[in-house]
Amino acid sequence: MDVKTDVLIIGSGIAALQAARLLGQQFHVQIVTKSSVYMSSSYRAQGGIAAVTNREDQTSFHITDTLIAGVHHHDKKHVETLIEEGSQIMQQFVTDGLPIDRQPSGEPSLGLEGAHSQHRIIHAGGDRTGQILIDYLLKQLPSNVGINTYEMAYELLLNTNGACIGVLTQDQQKTKRYFAHHVILATGGAGALYPCTSNYKTNTGDGIALAYRAGAAISDMEFMQFHPSLLWCNGGAKGLVSEAVRGAGGIFVDVRRQPIMKGIHPQLDLAPRHITAHTLFTKRAAGQATYIDISSIQNFEEKFPTITKLCRENEIDLQTGLIPVAPGSHFLMGGIVADDTGKTSIPNLYAVGEVACTGVHGANRLASNSLLEGITFGQKLAESLLHGGCKQVNFTVAMRDYTQPMPALLTKENLQQAMMQTLGIVRNPIGMQRFAQQLPTLQILQQVNLSGLNPQELELYMMHVLATIMVHAAITRTESRGAHIRSDKPHNDEKWQQRWIIFENGQMKVRNTLYEHHQTRGNAEAVF
Repeated sequence: MDVKTDVLIIGSGIAALQAARLLGQQFHVQIVTKSSVYMSSSYRAQGGIAAVTNREDQTSFHITDTLIAGVHHHDKKHVETLIEEGSQIMQQFVTDGLPIDRQPSGEPSLGLEGAHSQHRIIHAGGDRTGQILIDYLLKQLPSNVGINTYEMAYELLLNTNGACIGVLTQDQQKTKRYFAHHVILATGGAGALYPCTSNYKTNTGDGIALAYRAGAAISDMEFMQFHPSLLWCNGGAKGLVSEAVRGAGGIFVDVRRQPIMKGIHPQLDLAPRHITAHTLFTKRAAGQATYIDISSIQNFEEKFPTITKLCRENEIDLQTGLIPVAPGSHFLMGGIVADDTGKTSIPNLYAVGEVACTGVHGANRLASNSLLEGITFGQKLAESLLHGGCKQVNFTVAMRDYTQPMPALLTKENLQQAMMQTLGIVRNPIGMQRFAQQLPTLQILQQVNLSGLNPQELELYMMHVLATIMVHAAITRTESRGAHIRSDKPHNDEKWQQRWIIFENGQMKVRNTLYEHHQTRGNAEAVF
């Protein structure tokens, strides 16, 4: 079955819906999503949206906070665009009626989260910001935006000029071909490569694997952020306990209620996430349980209804004032190399949101900058396409000869366990090398014939592509920086400052810029 449209969007989170609501005013848009529109990291987002909206704050403060949290591994121009234009866009959202939480005076109620120097987190419904924002955007979608659920995109279609013109999708019964002038990947991250995660189990990095298979540039894949506070009970993670809880006065404690972060960092429990997650990981590795003490937070159940519901469902007694927590995978800083309007290294293929690597998050994302990114860059992408129009005339699909049979793969459970053991919060070179040897090479994976596979088989393949890229990136970066912590190289190394590991067309290179068109001849170093 063939479907033709002006713009095709893969994914249905904040970035996808923000782009769709604007593009749909002029173009026919089709959204394809792997599950339900209510099963995205955006929908689960509890904390809020980081944006400068009051006179006591300044965009320069927010920029500085972002750069410090990400250990200065950024594209600074894109950070400035995100913070400055994002502030204006969010103020317009509030003016237009986004139902945010407010103080009795009517002023926005602004929260404080980790590594922020100011109260600037806009939230809605207490800890239901993502749900409310998704519902708000869905209601604004024009009638010519179609939504196709429970379809897995597995192959990008390129024309004979090398431009992206569509995608193949698979559900449990049939394959579909979508053709479009513009194809946008907004598929989110890859937290579900790990067994302990805040993400939905469907967040397996498919969009990145799709783009890599088609020849797009991928970067920063060694940087997976681990959130320090996932609800932990009965030997597993049950969901996120937002950083906003600590912003409201919660503190990390051990079983004796002794503060954990005292003496670790000046910002204590609101230190950058890679510091808090590493500290809790160290405690738990020594056999100690870790908690958030919420006893100082008045009206906790009213302020955090989602977390309260989660705790009750898991029989956690909030009257004790303690919530058991552990670190888990949360956000991928890396992804498809894209600029602030979503352009990738493949013509007419765009990436926005967590699936993209734009250099705004550095080596460790600042809390609540993710929804800001989806809203801001989703709008900039839409405005760019509205200005450029739909001009593709060549819809002849270039035939690619995939001759490689599927190699032996790990089971999903074994892959997830290996990811946690070797590419978790602390990595060691021996473990990473052993894991790399268990995985197929990228050259083999890129040539596999995917026809005839069901969605579960396709997903496992995509997970192996991501795992292989991530382990080679982590082996190559011989330092600790932000969320990438190596036991053998525990400190930042100056030679890795502003260096990006790029995967493209079966090759891995290290460059001194994220974008190839800025690369000075001779500064790219081939690794293999």
